[in-house]
Amino acid sequence: MSAPLPLLRSLVRPLVRAVTYTRWLHLLIGSIVPLAGGLIYPGLSSPGPVDWLIAAALPVPPVAAVALVPSARRAEGLQARLMLFPGKHARVRGGTSADDAATGVSATPSASWTDRGRTALWLVFRMEAGLAAWLLSIWLLQCALELAGVGVEEPVLASLTPPSAAPFLAPLPALALLVLVVAGGRLDERVARRLLGPSVKERMAALEDRTERLLERNRIARELHDSLGHALTLAVVQAGAARAAKDPEFTDRALAAIEETGRSALEDLERVLLLLRETGRRPAGASPGLDEAARLLDSARSSGARVDADITGPVEDLPGPVSREAYRMLQEALTNALRHAGPVPVTVRVTADATRLRLQVANPLPDGRPPAAPGSGSGLRGIRERAALLGGEAKAAVRDGGWHVDVSLPLR
Repeated sequence: MSAPLPLLRSLVRPLVRAVTYTRWLHLLIGSIVPLAGGLIYPGLSSPGPVDWLIAAALPVPPVAAVALVPSARRAEGLQARLMLFPGKHARVRGGTSADDAATGVSATPSASWTDRGRTALWLVFRMEAGLAAWLLSIWLLQCALELAGVGVEEPVLASLTPPSAAPFLAPLPALALLVLVVAGGRLDERVARRLLGPSVKERMAALEDRTERLLERNRIARELHDSLGHALTLAVVQAGAARAAKDPEFTDRALAAIEETGRSALEDLERVLLLLRETGRRPAGASPGLDEAARLLDSARSSGARVDADITGPVEDLPGPVSREAYRMLQEALTNALRHAGPVPVTVRVTADATRLRLQVANPLPDGRPPAAPGSGSGLRGIRERAALLGGEAKAAVRDGGWHVDVSLPLR
């Protein structure tokens, strides 16, 4: 008993959707051109099949020529979005990739001859399909009126239907017209997706835009991981050392270091949030570079680590991207040392020359045991990603009883 209900719903649902009838209207609008042309020639006072063929064929060249105008594709795309698809995107006047993904129809001017050719095919299809839909609609309405007993000038079923059965068959042409409305609208929508959909060039541009957004998100995620992870690690280590020392003077120094580290982390967080909000404002301060490495080293020392640092070469003259990424890589290497080994001796070597920057961070392992799954953490993965983006390489491994991070970056 319940089996026919889903089938009935699936049959009735399209008939109560507004988009079904806007699609049909969109299809019928295409018949205006051949009907107007047919009134001029060959004339539609008493047309025959040949007359309808002429009326359908004569407008094809001028209609296809309209597609040579680049804005024709945009006009057709906007109209298709408005009438063939439900939703708010129908009223969006841009041609963004998000709208294209929602409807499958582009609303940008033709950028190539392929776009013009597809637009020409669409215009011709819309005209011919609209004329066919109009003729079938008129014929089915005539059939319904004749079977219902309403007089028509040109009966089409008088010789085919017994007079006694005609009233019972009257609903059939009306149902056929409803099926035609639904099927014609869906055909119009599918052809629009095929011929007005984004071109290969537009798909590549959308893919590049999406890739850039993903790369930007990954970069922001790395910035948050490195800056906030470093700040929290230092705060935890310094707070633990202060509690263990039970020395008021040491506690004051630890609290001051925690305050400074937290302030720097808040500045980094504000800079990243400005990027995420896309407010158009420039961040208050630039990202720190390797010339500010002394701040990182002092923070590590304040946590109890014994840092032996040797920085040689003109690090203040490094290219901006290299300097900023090297700072973050040094920050993450120090954070890893403090997080996994505690306040142990850490050796930092930074060497810069005319062609390459080399960064080395080493620390002994706690109890001489290597960490589980060495090199698999998100921080070390971030170091490798940063190095790869700059054309360099980064390695992390256990060597000579210690944990070593080696980064090599080209400067050209």
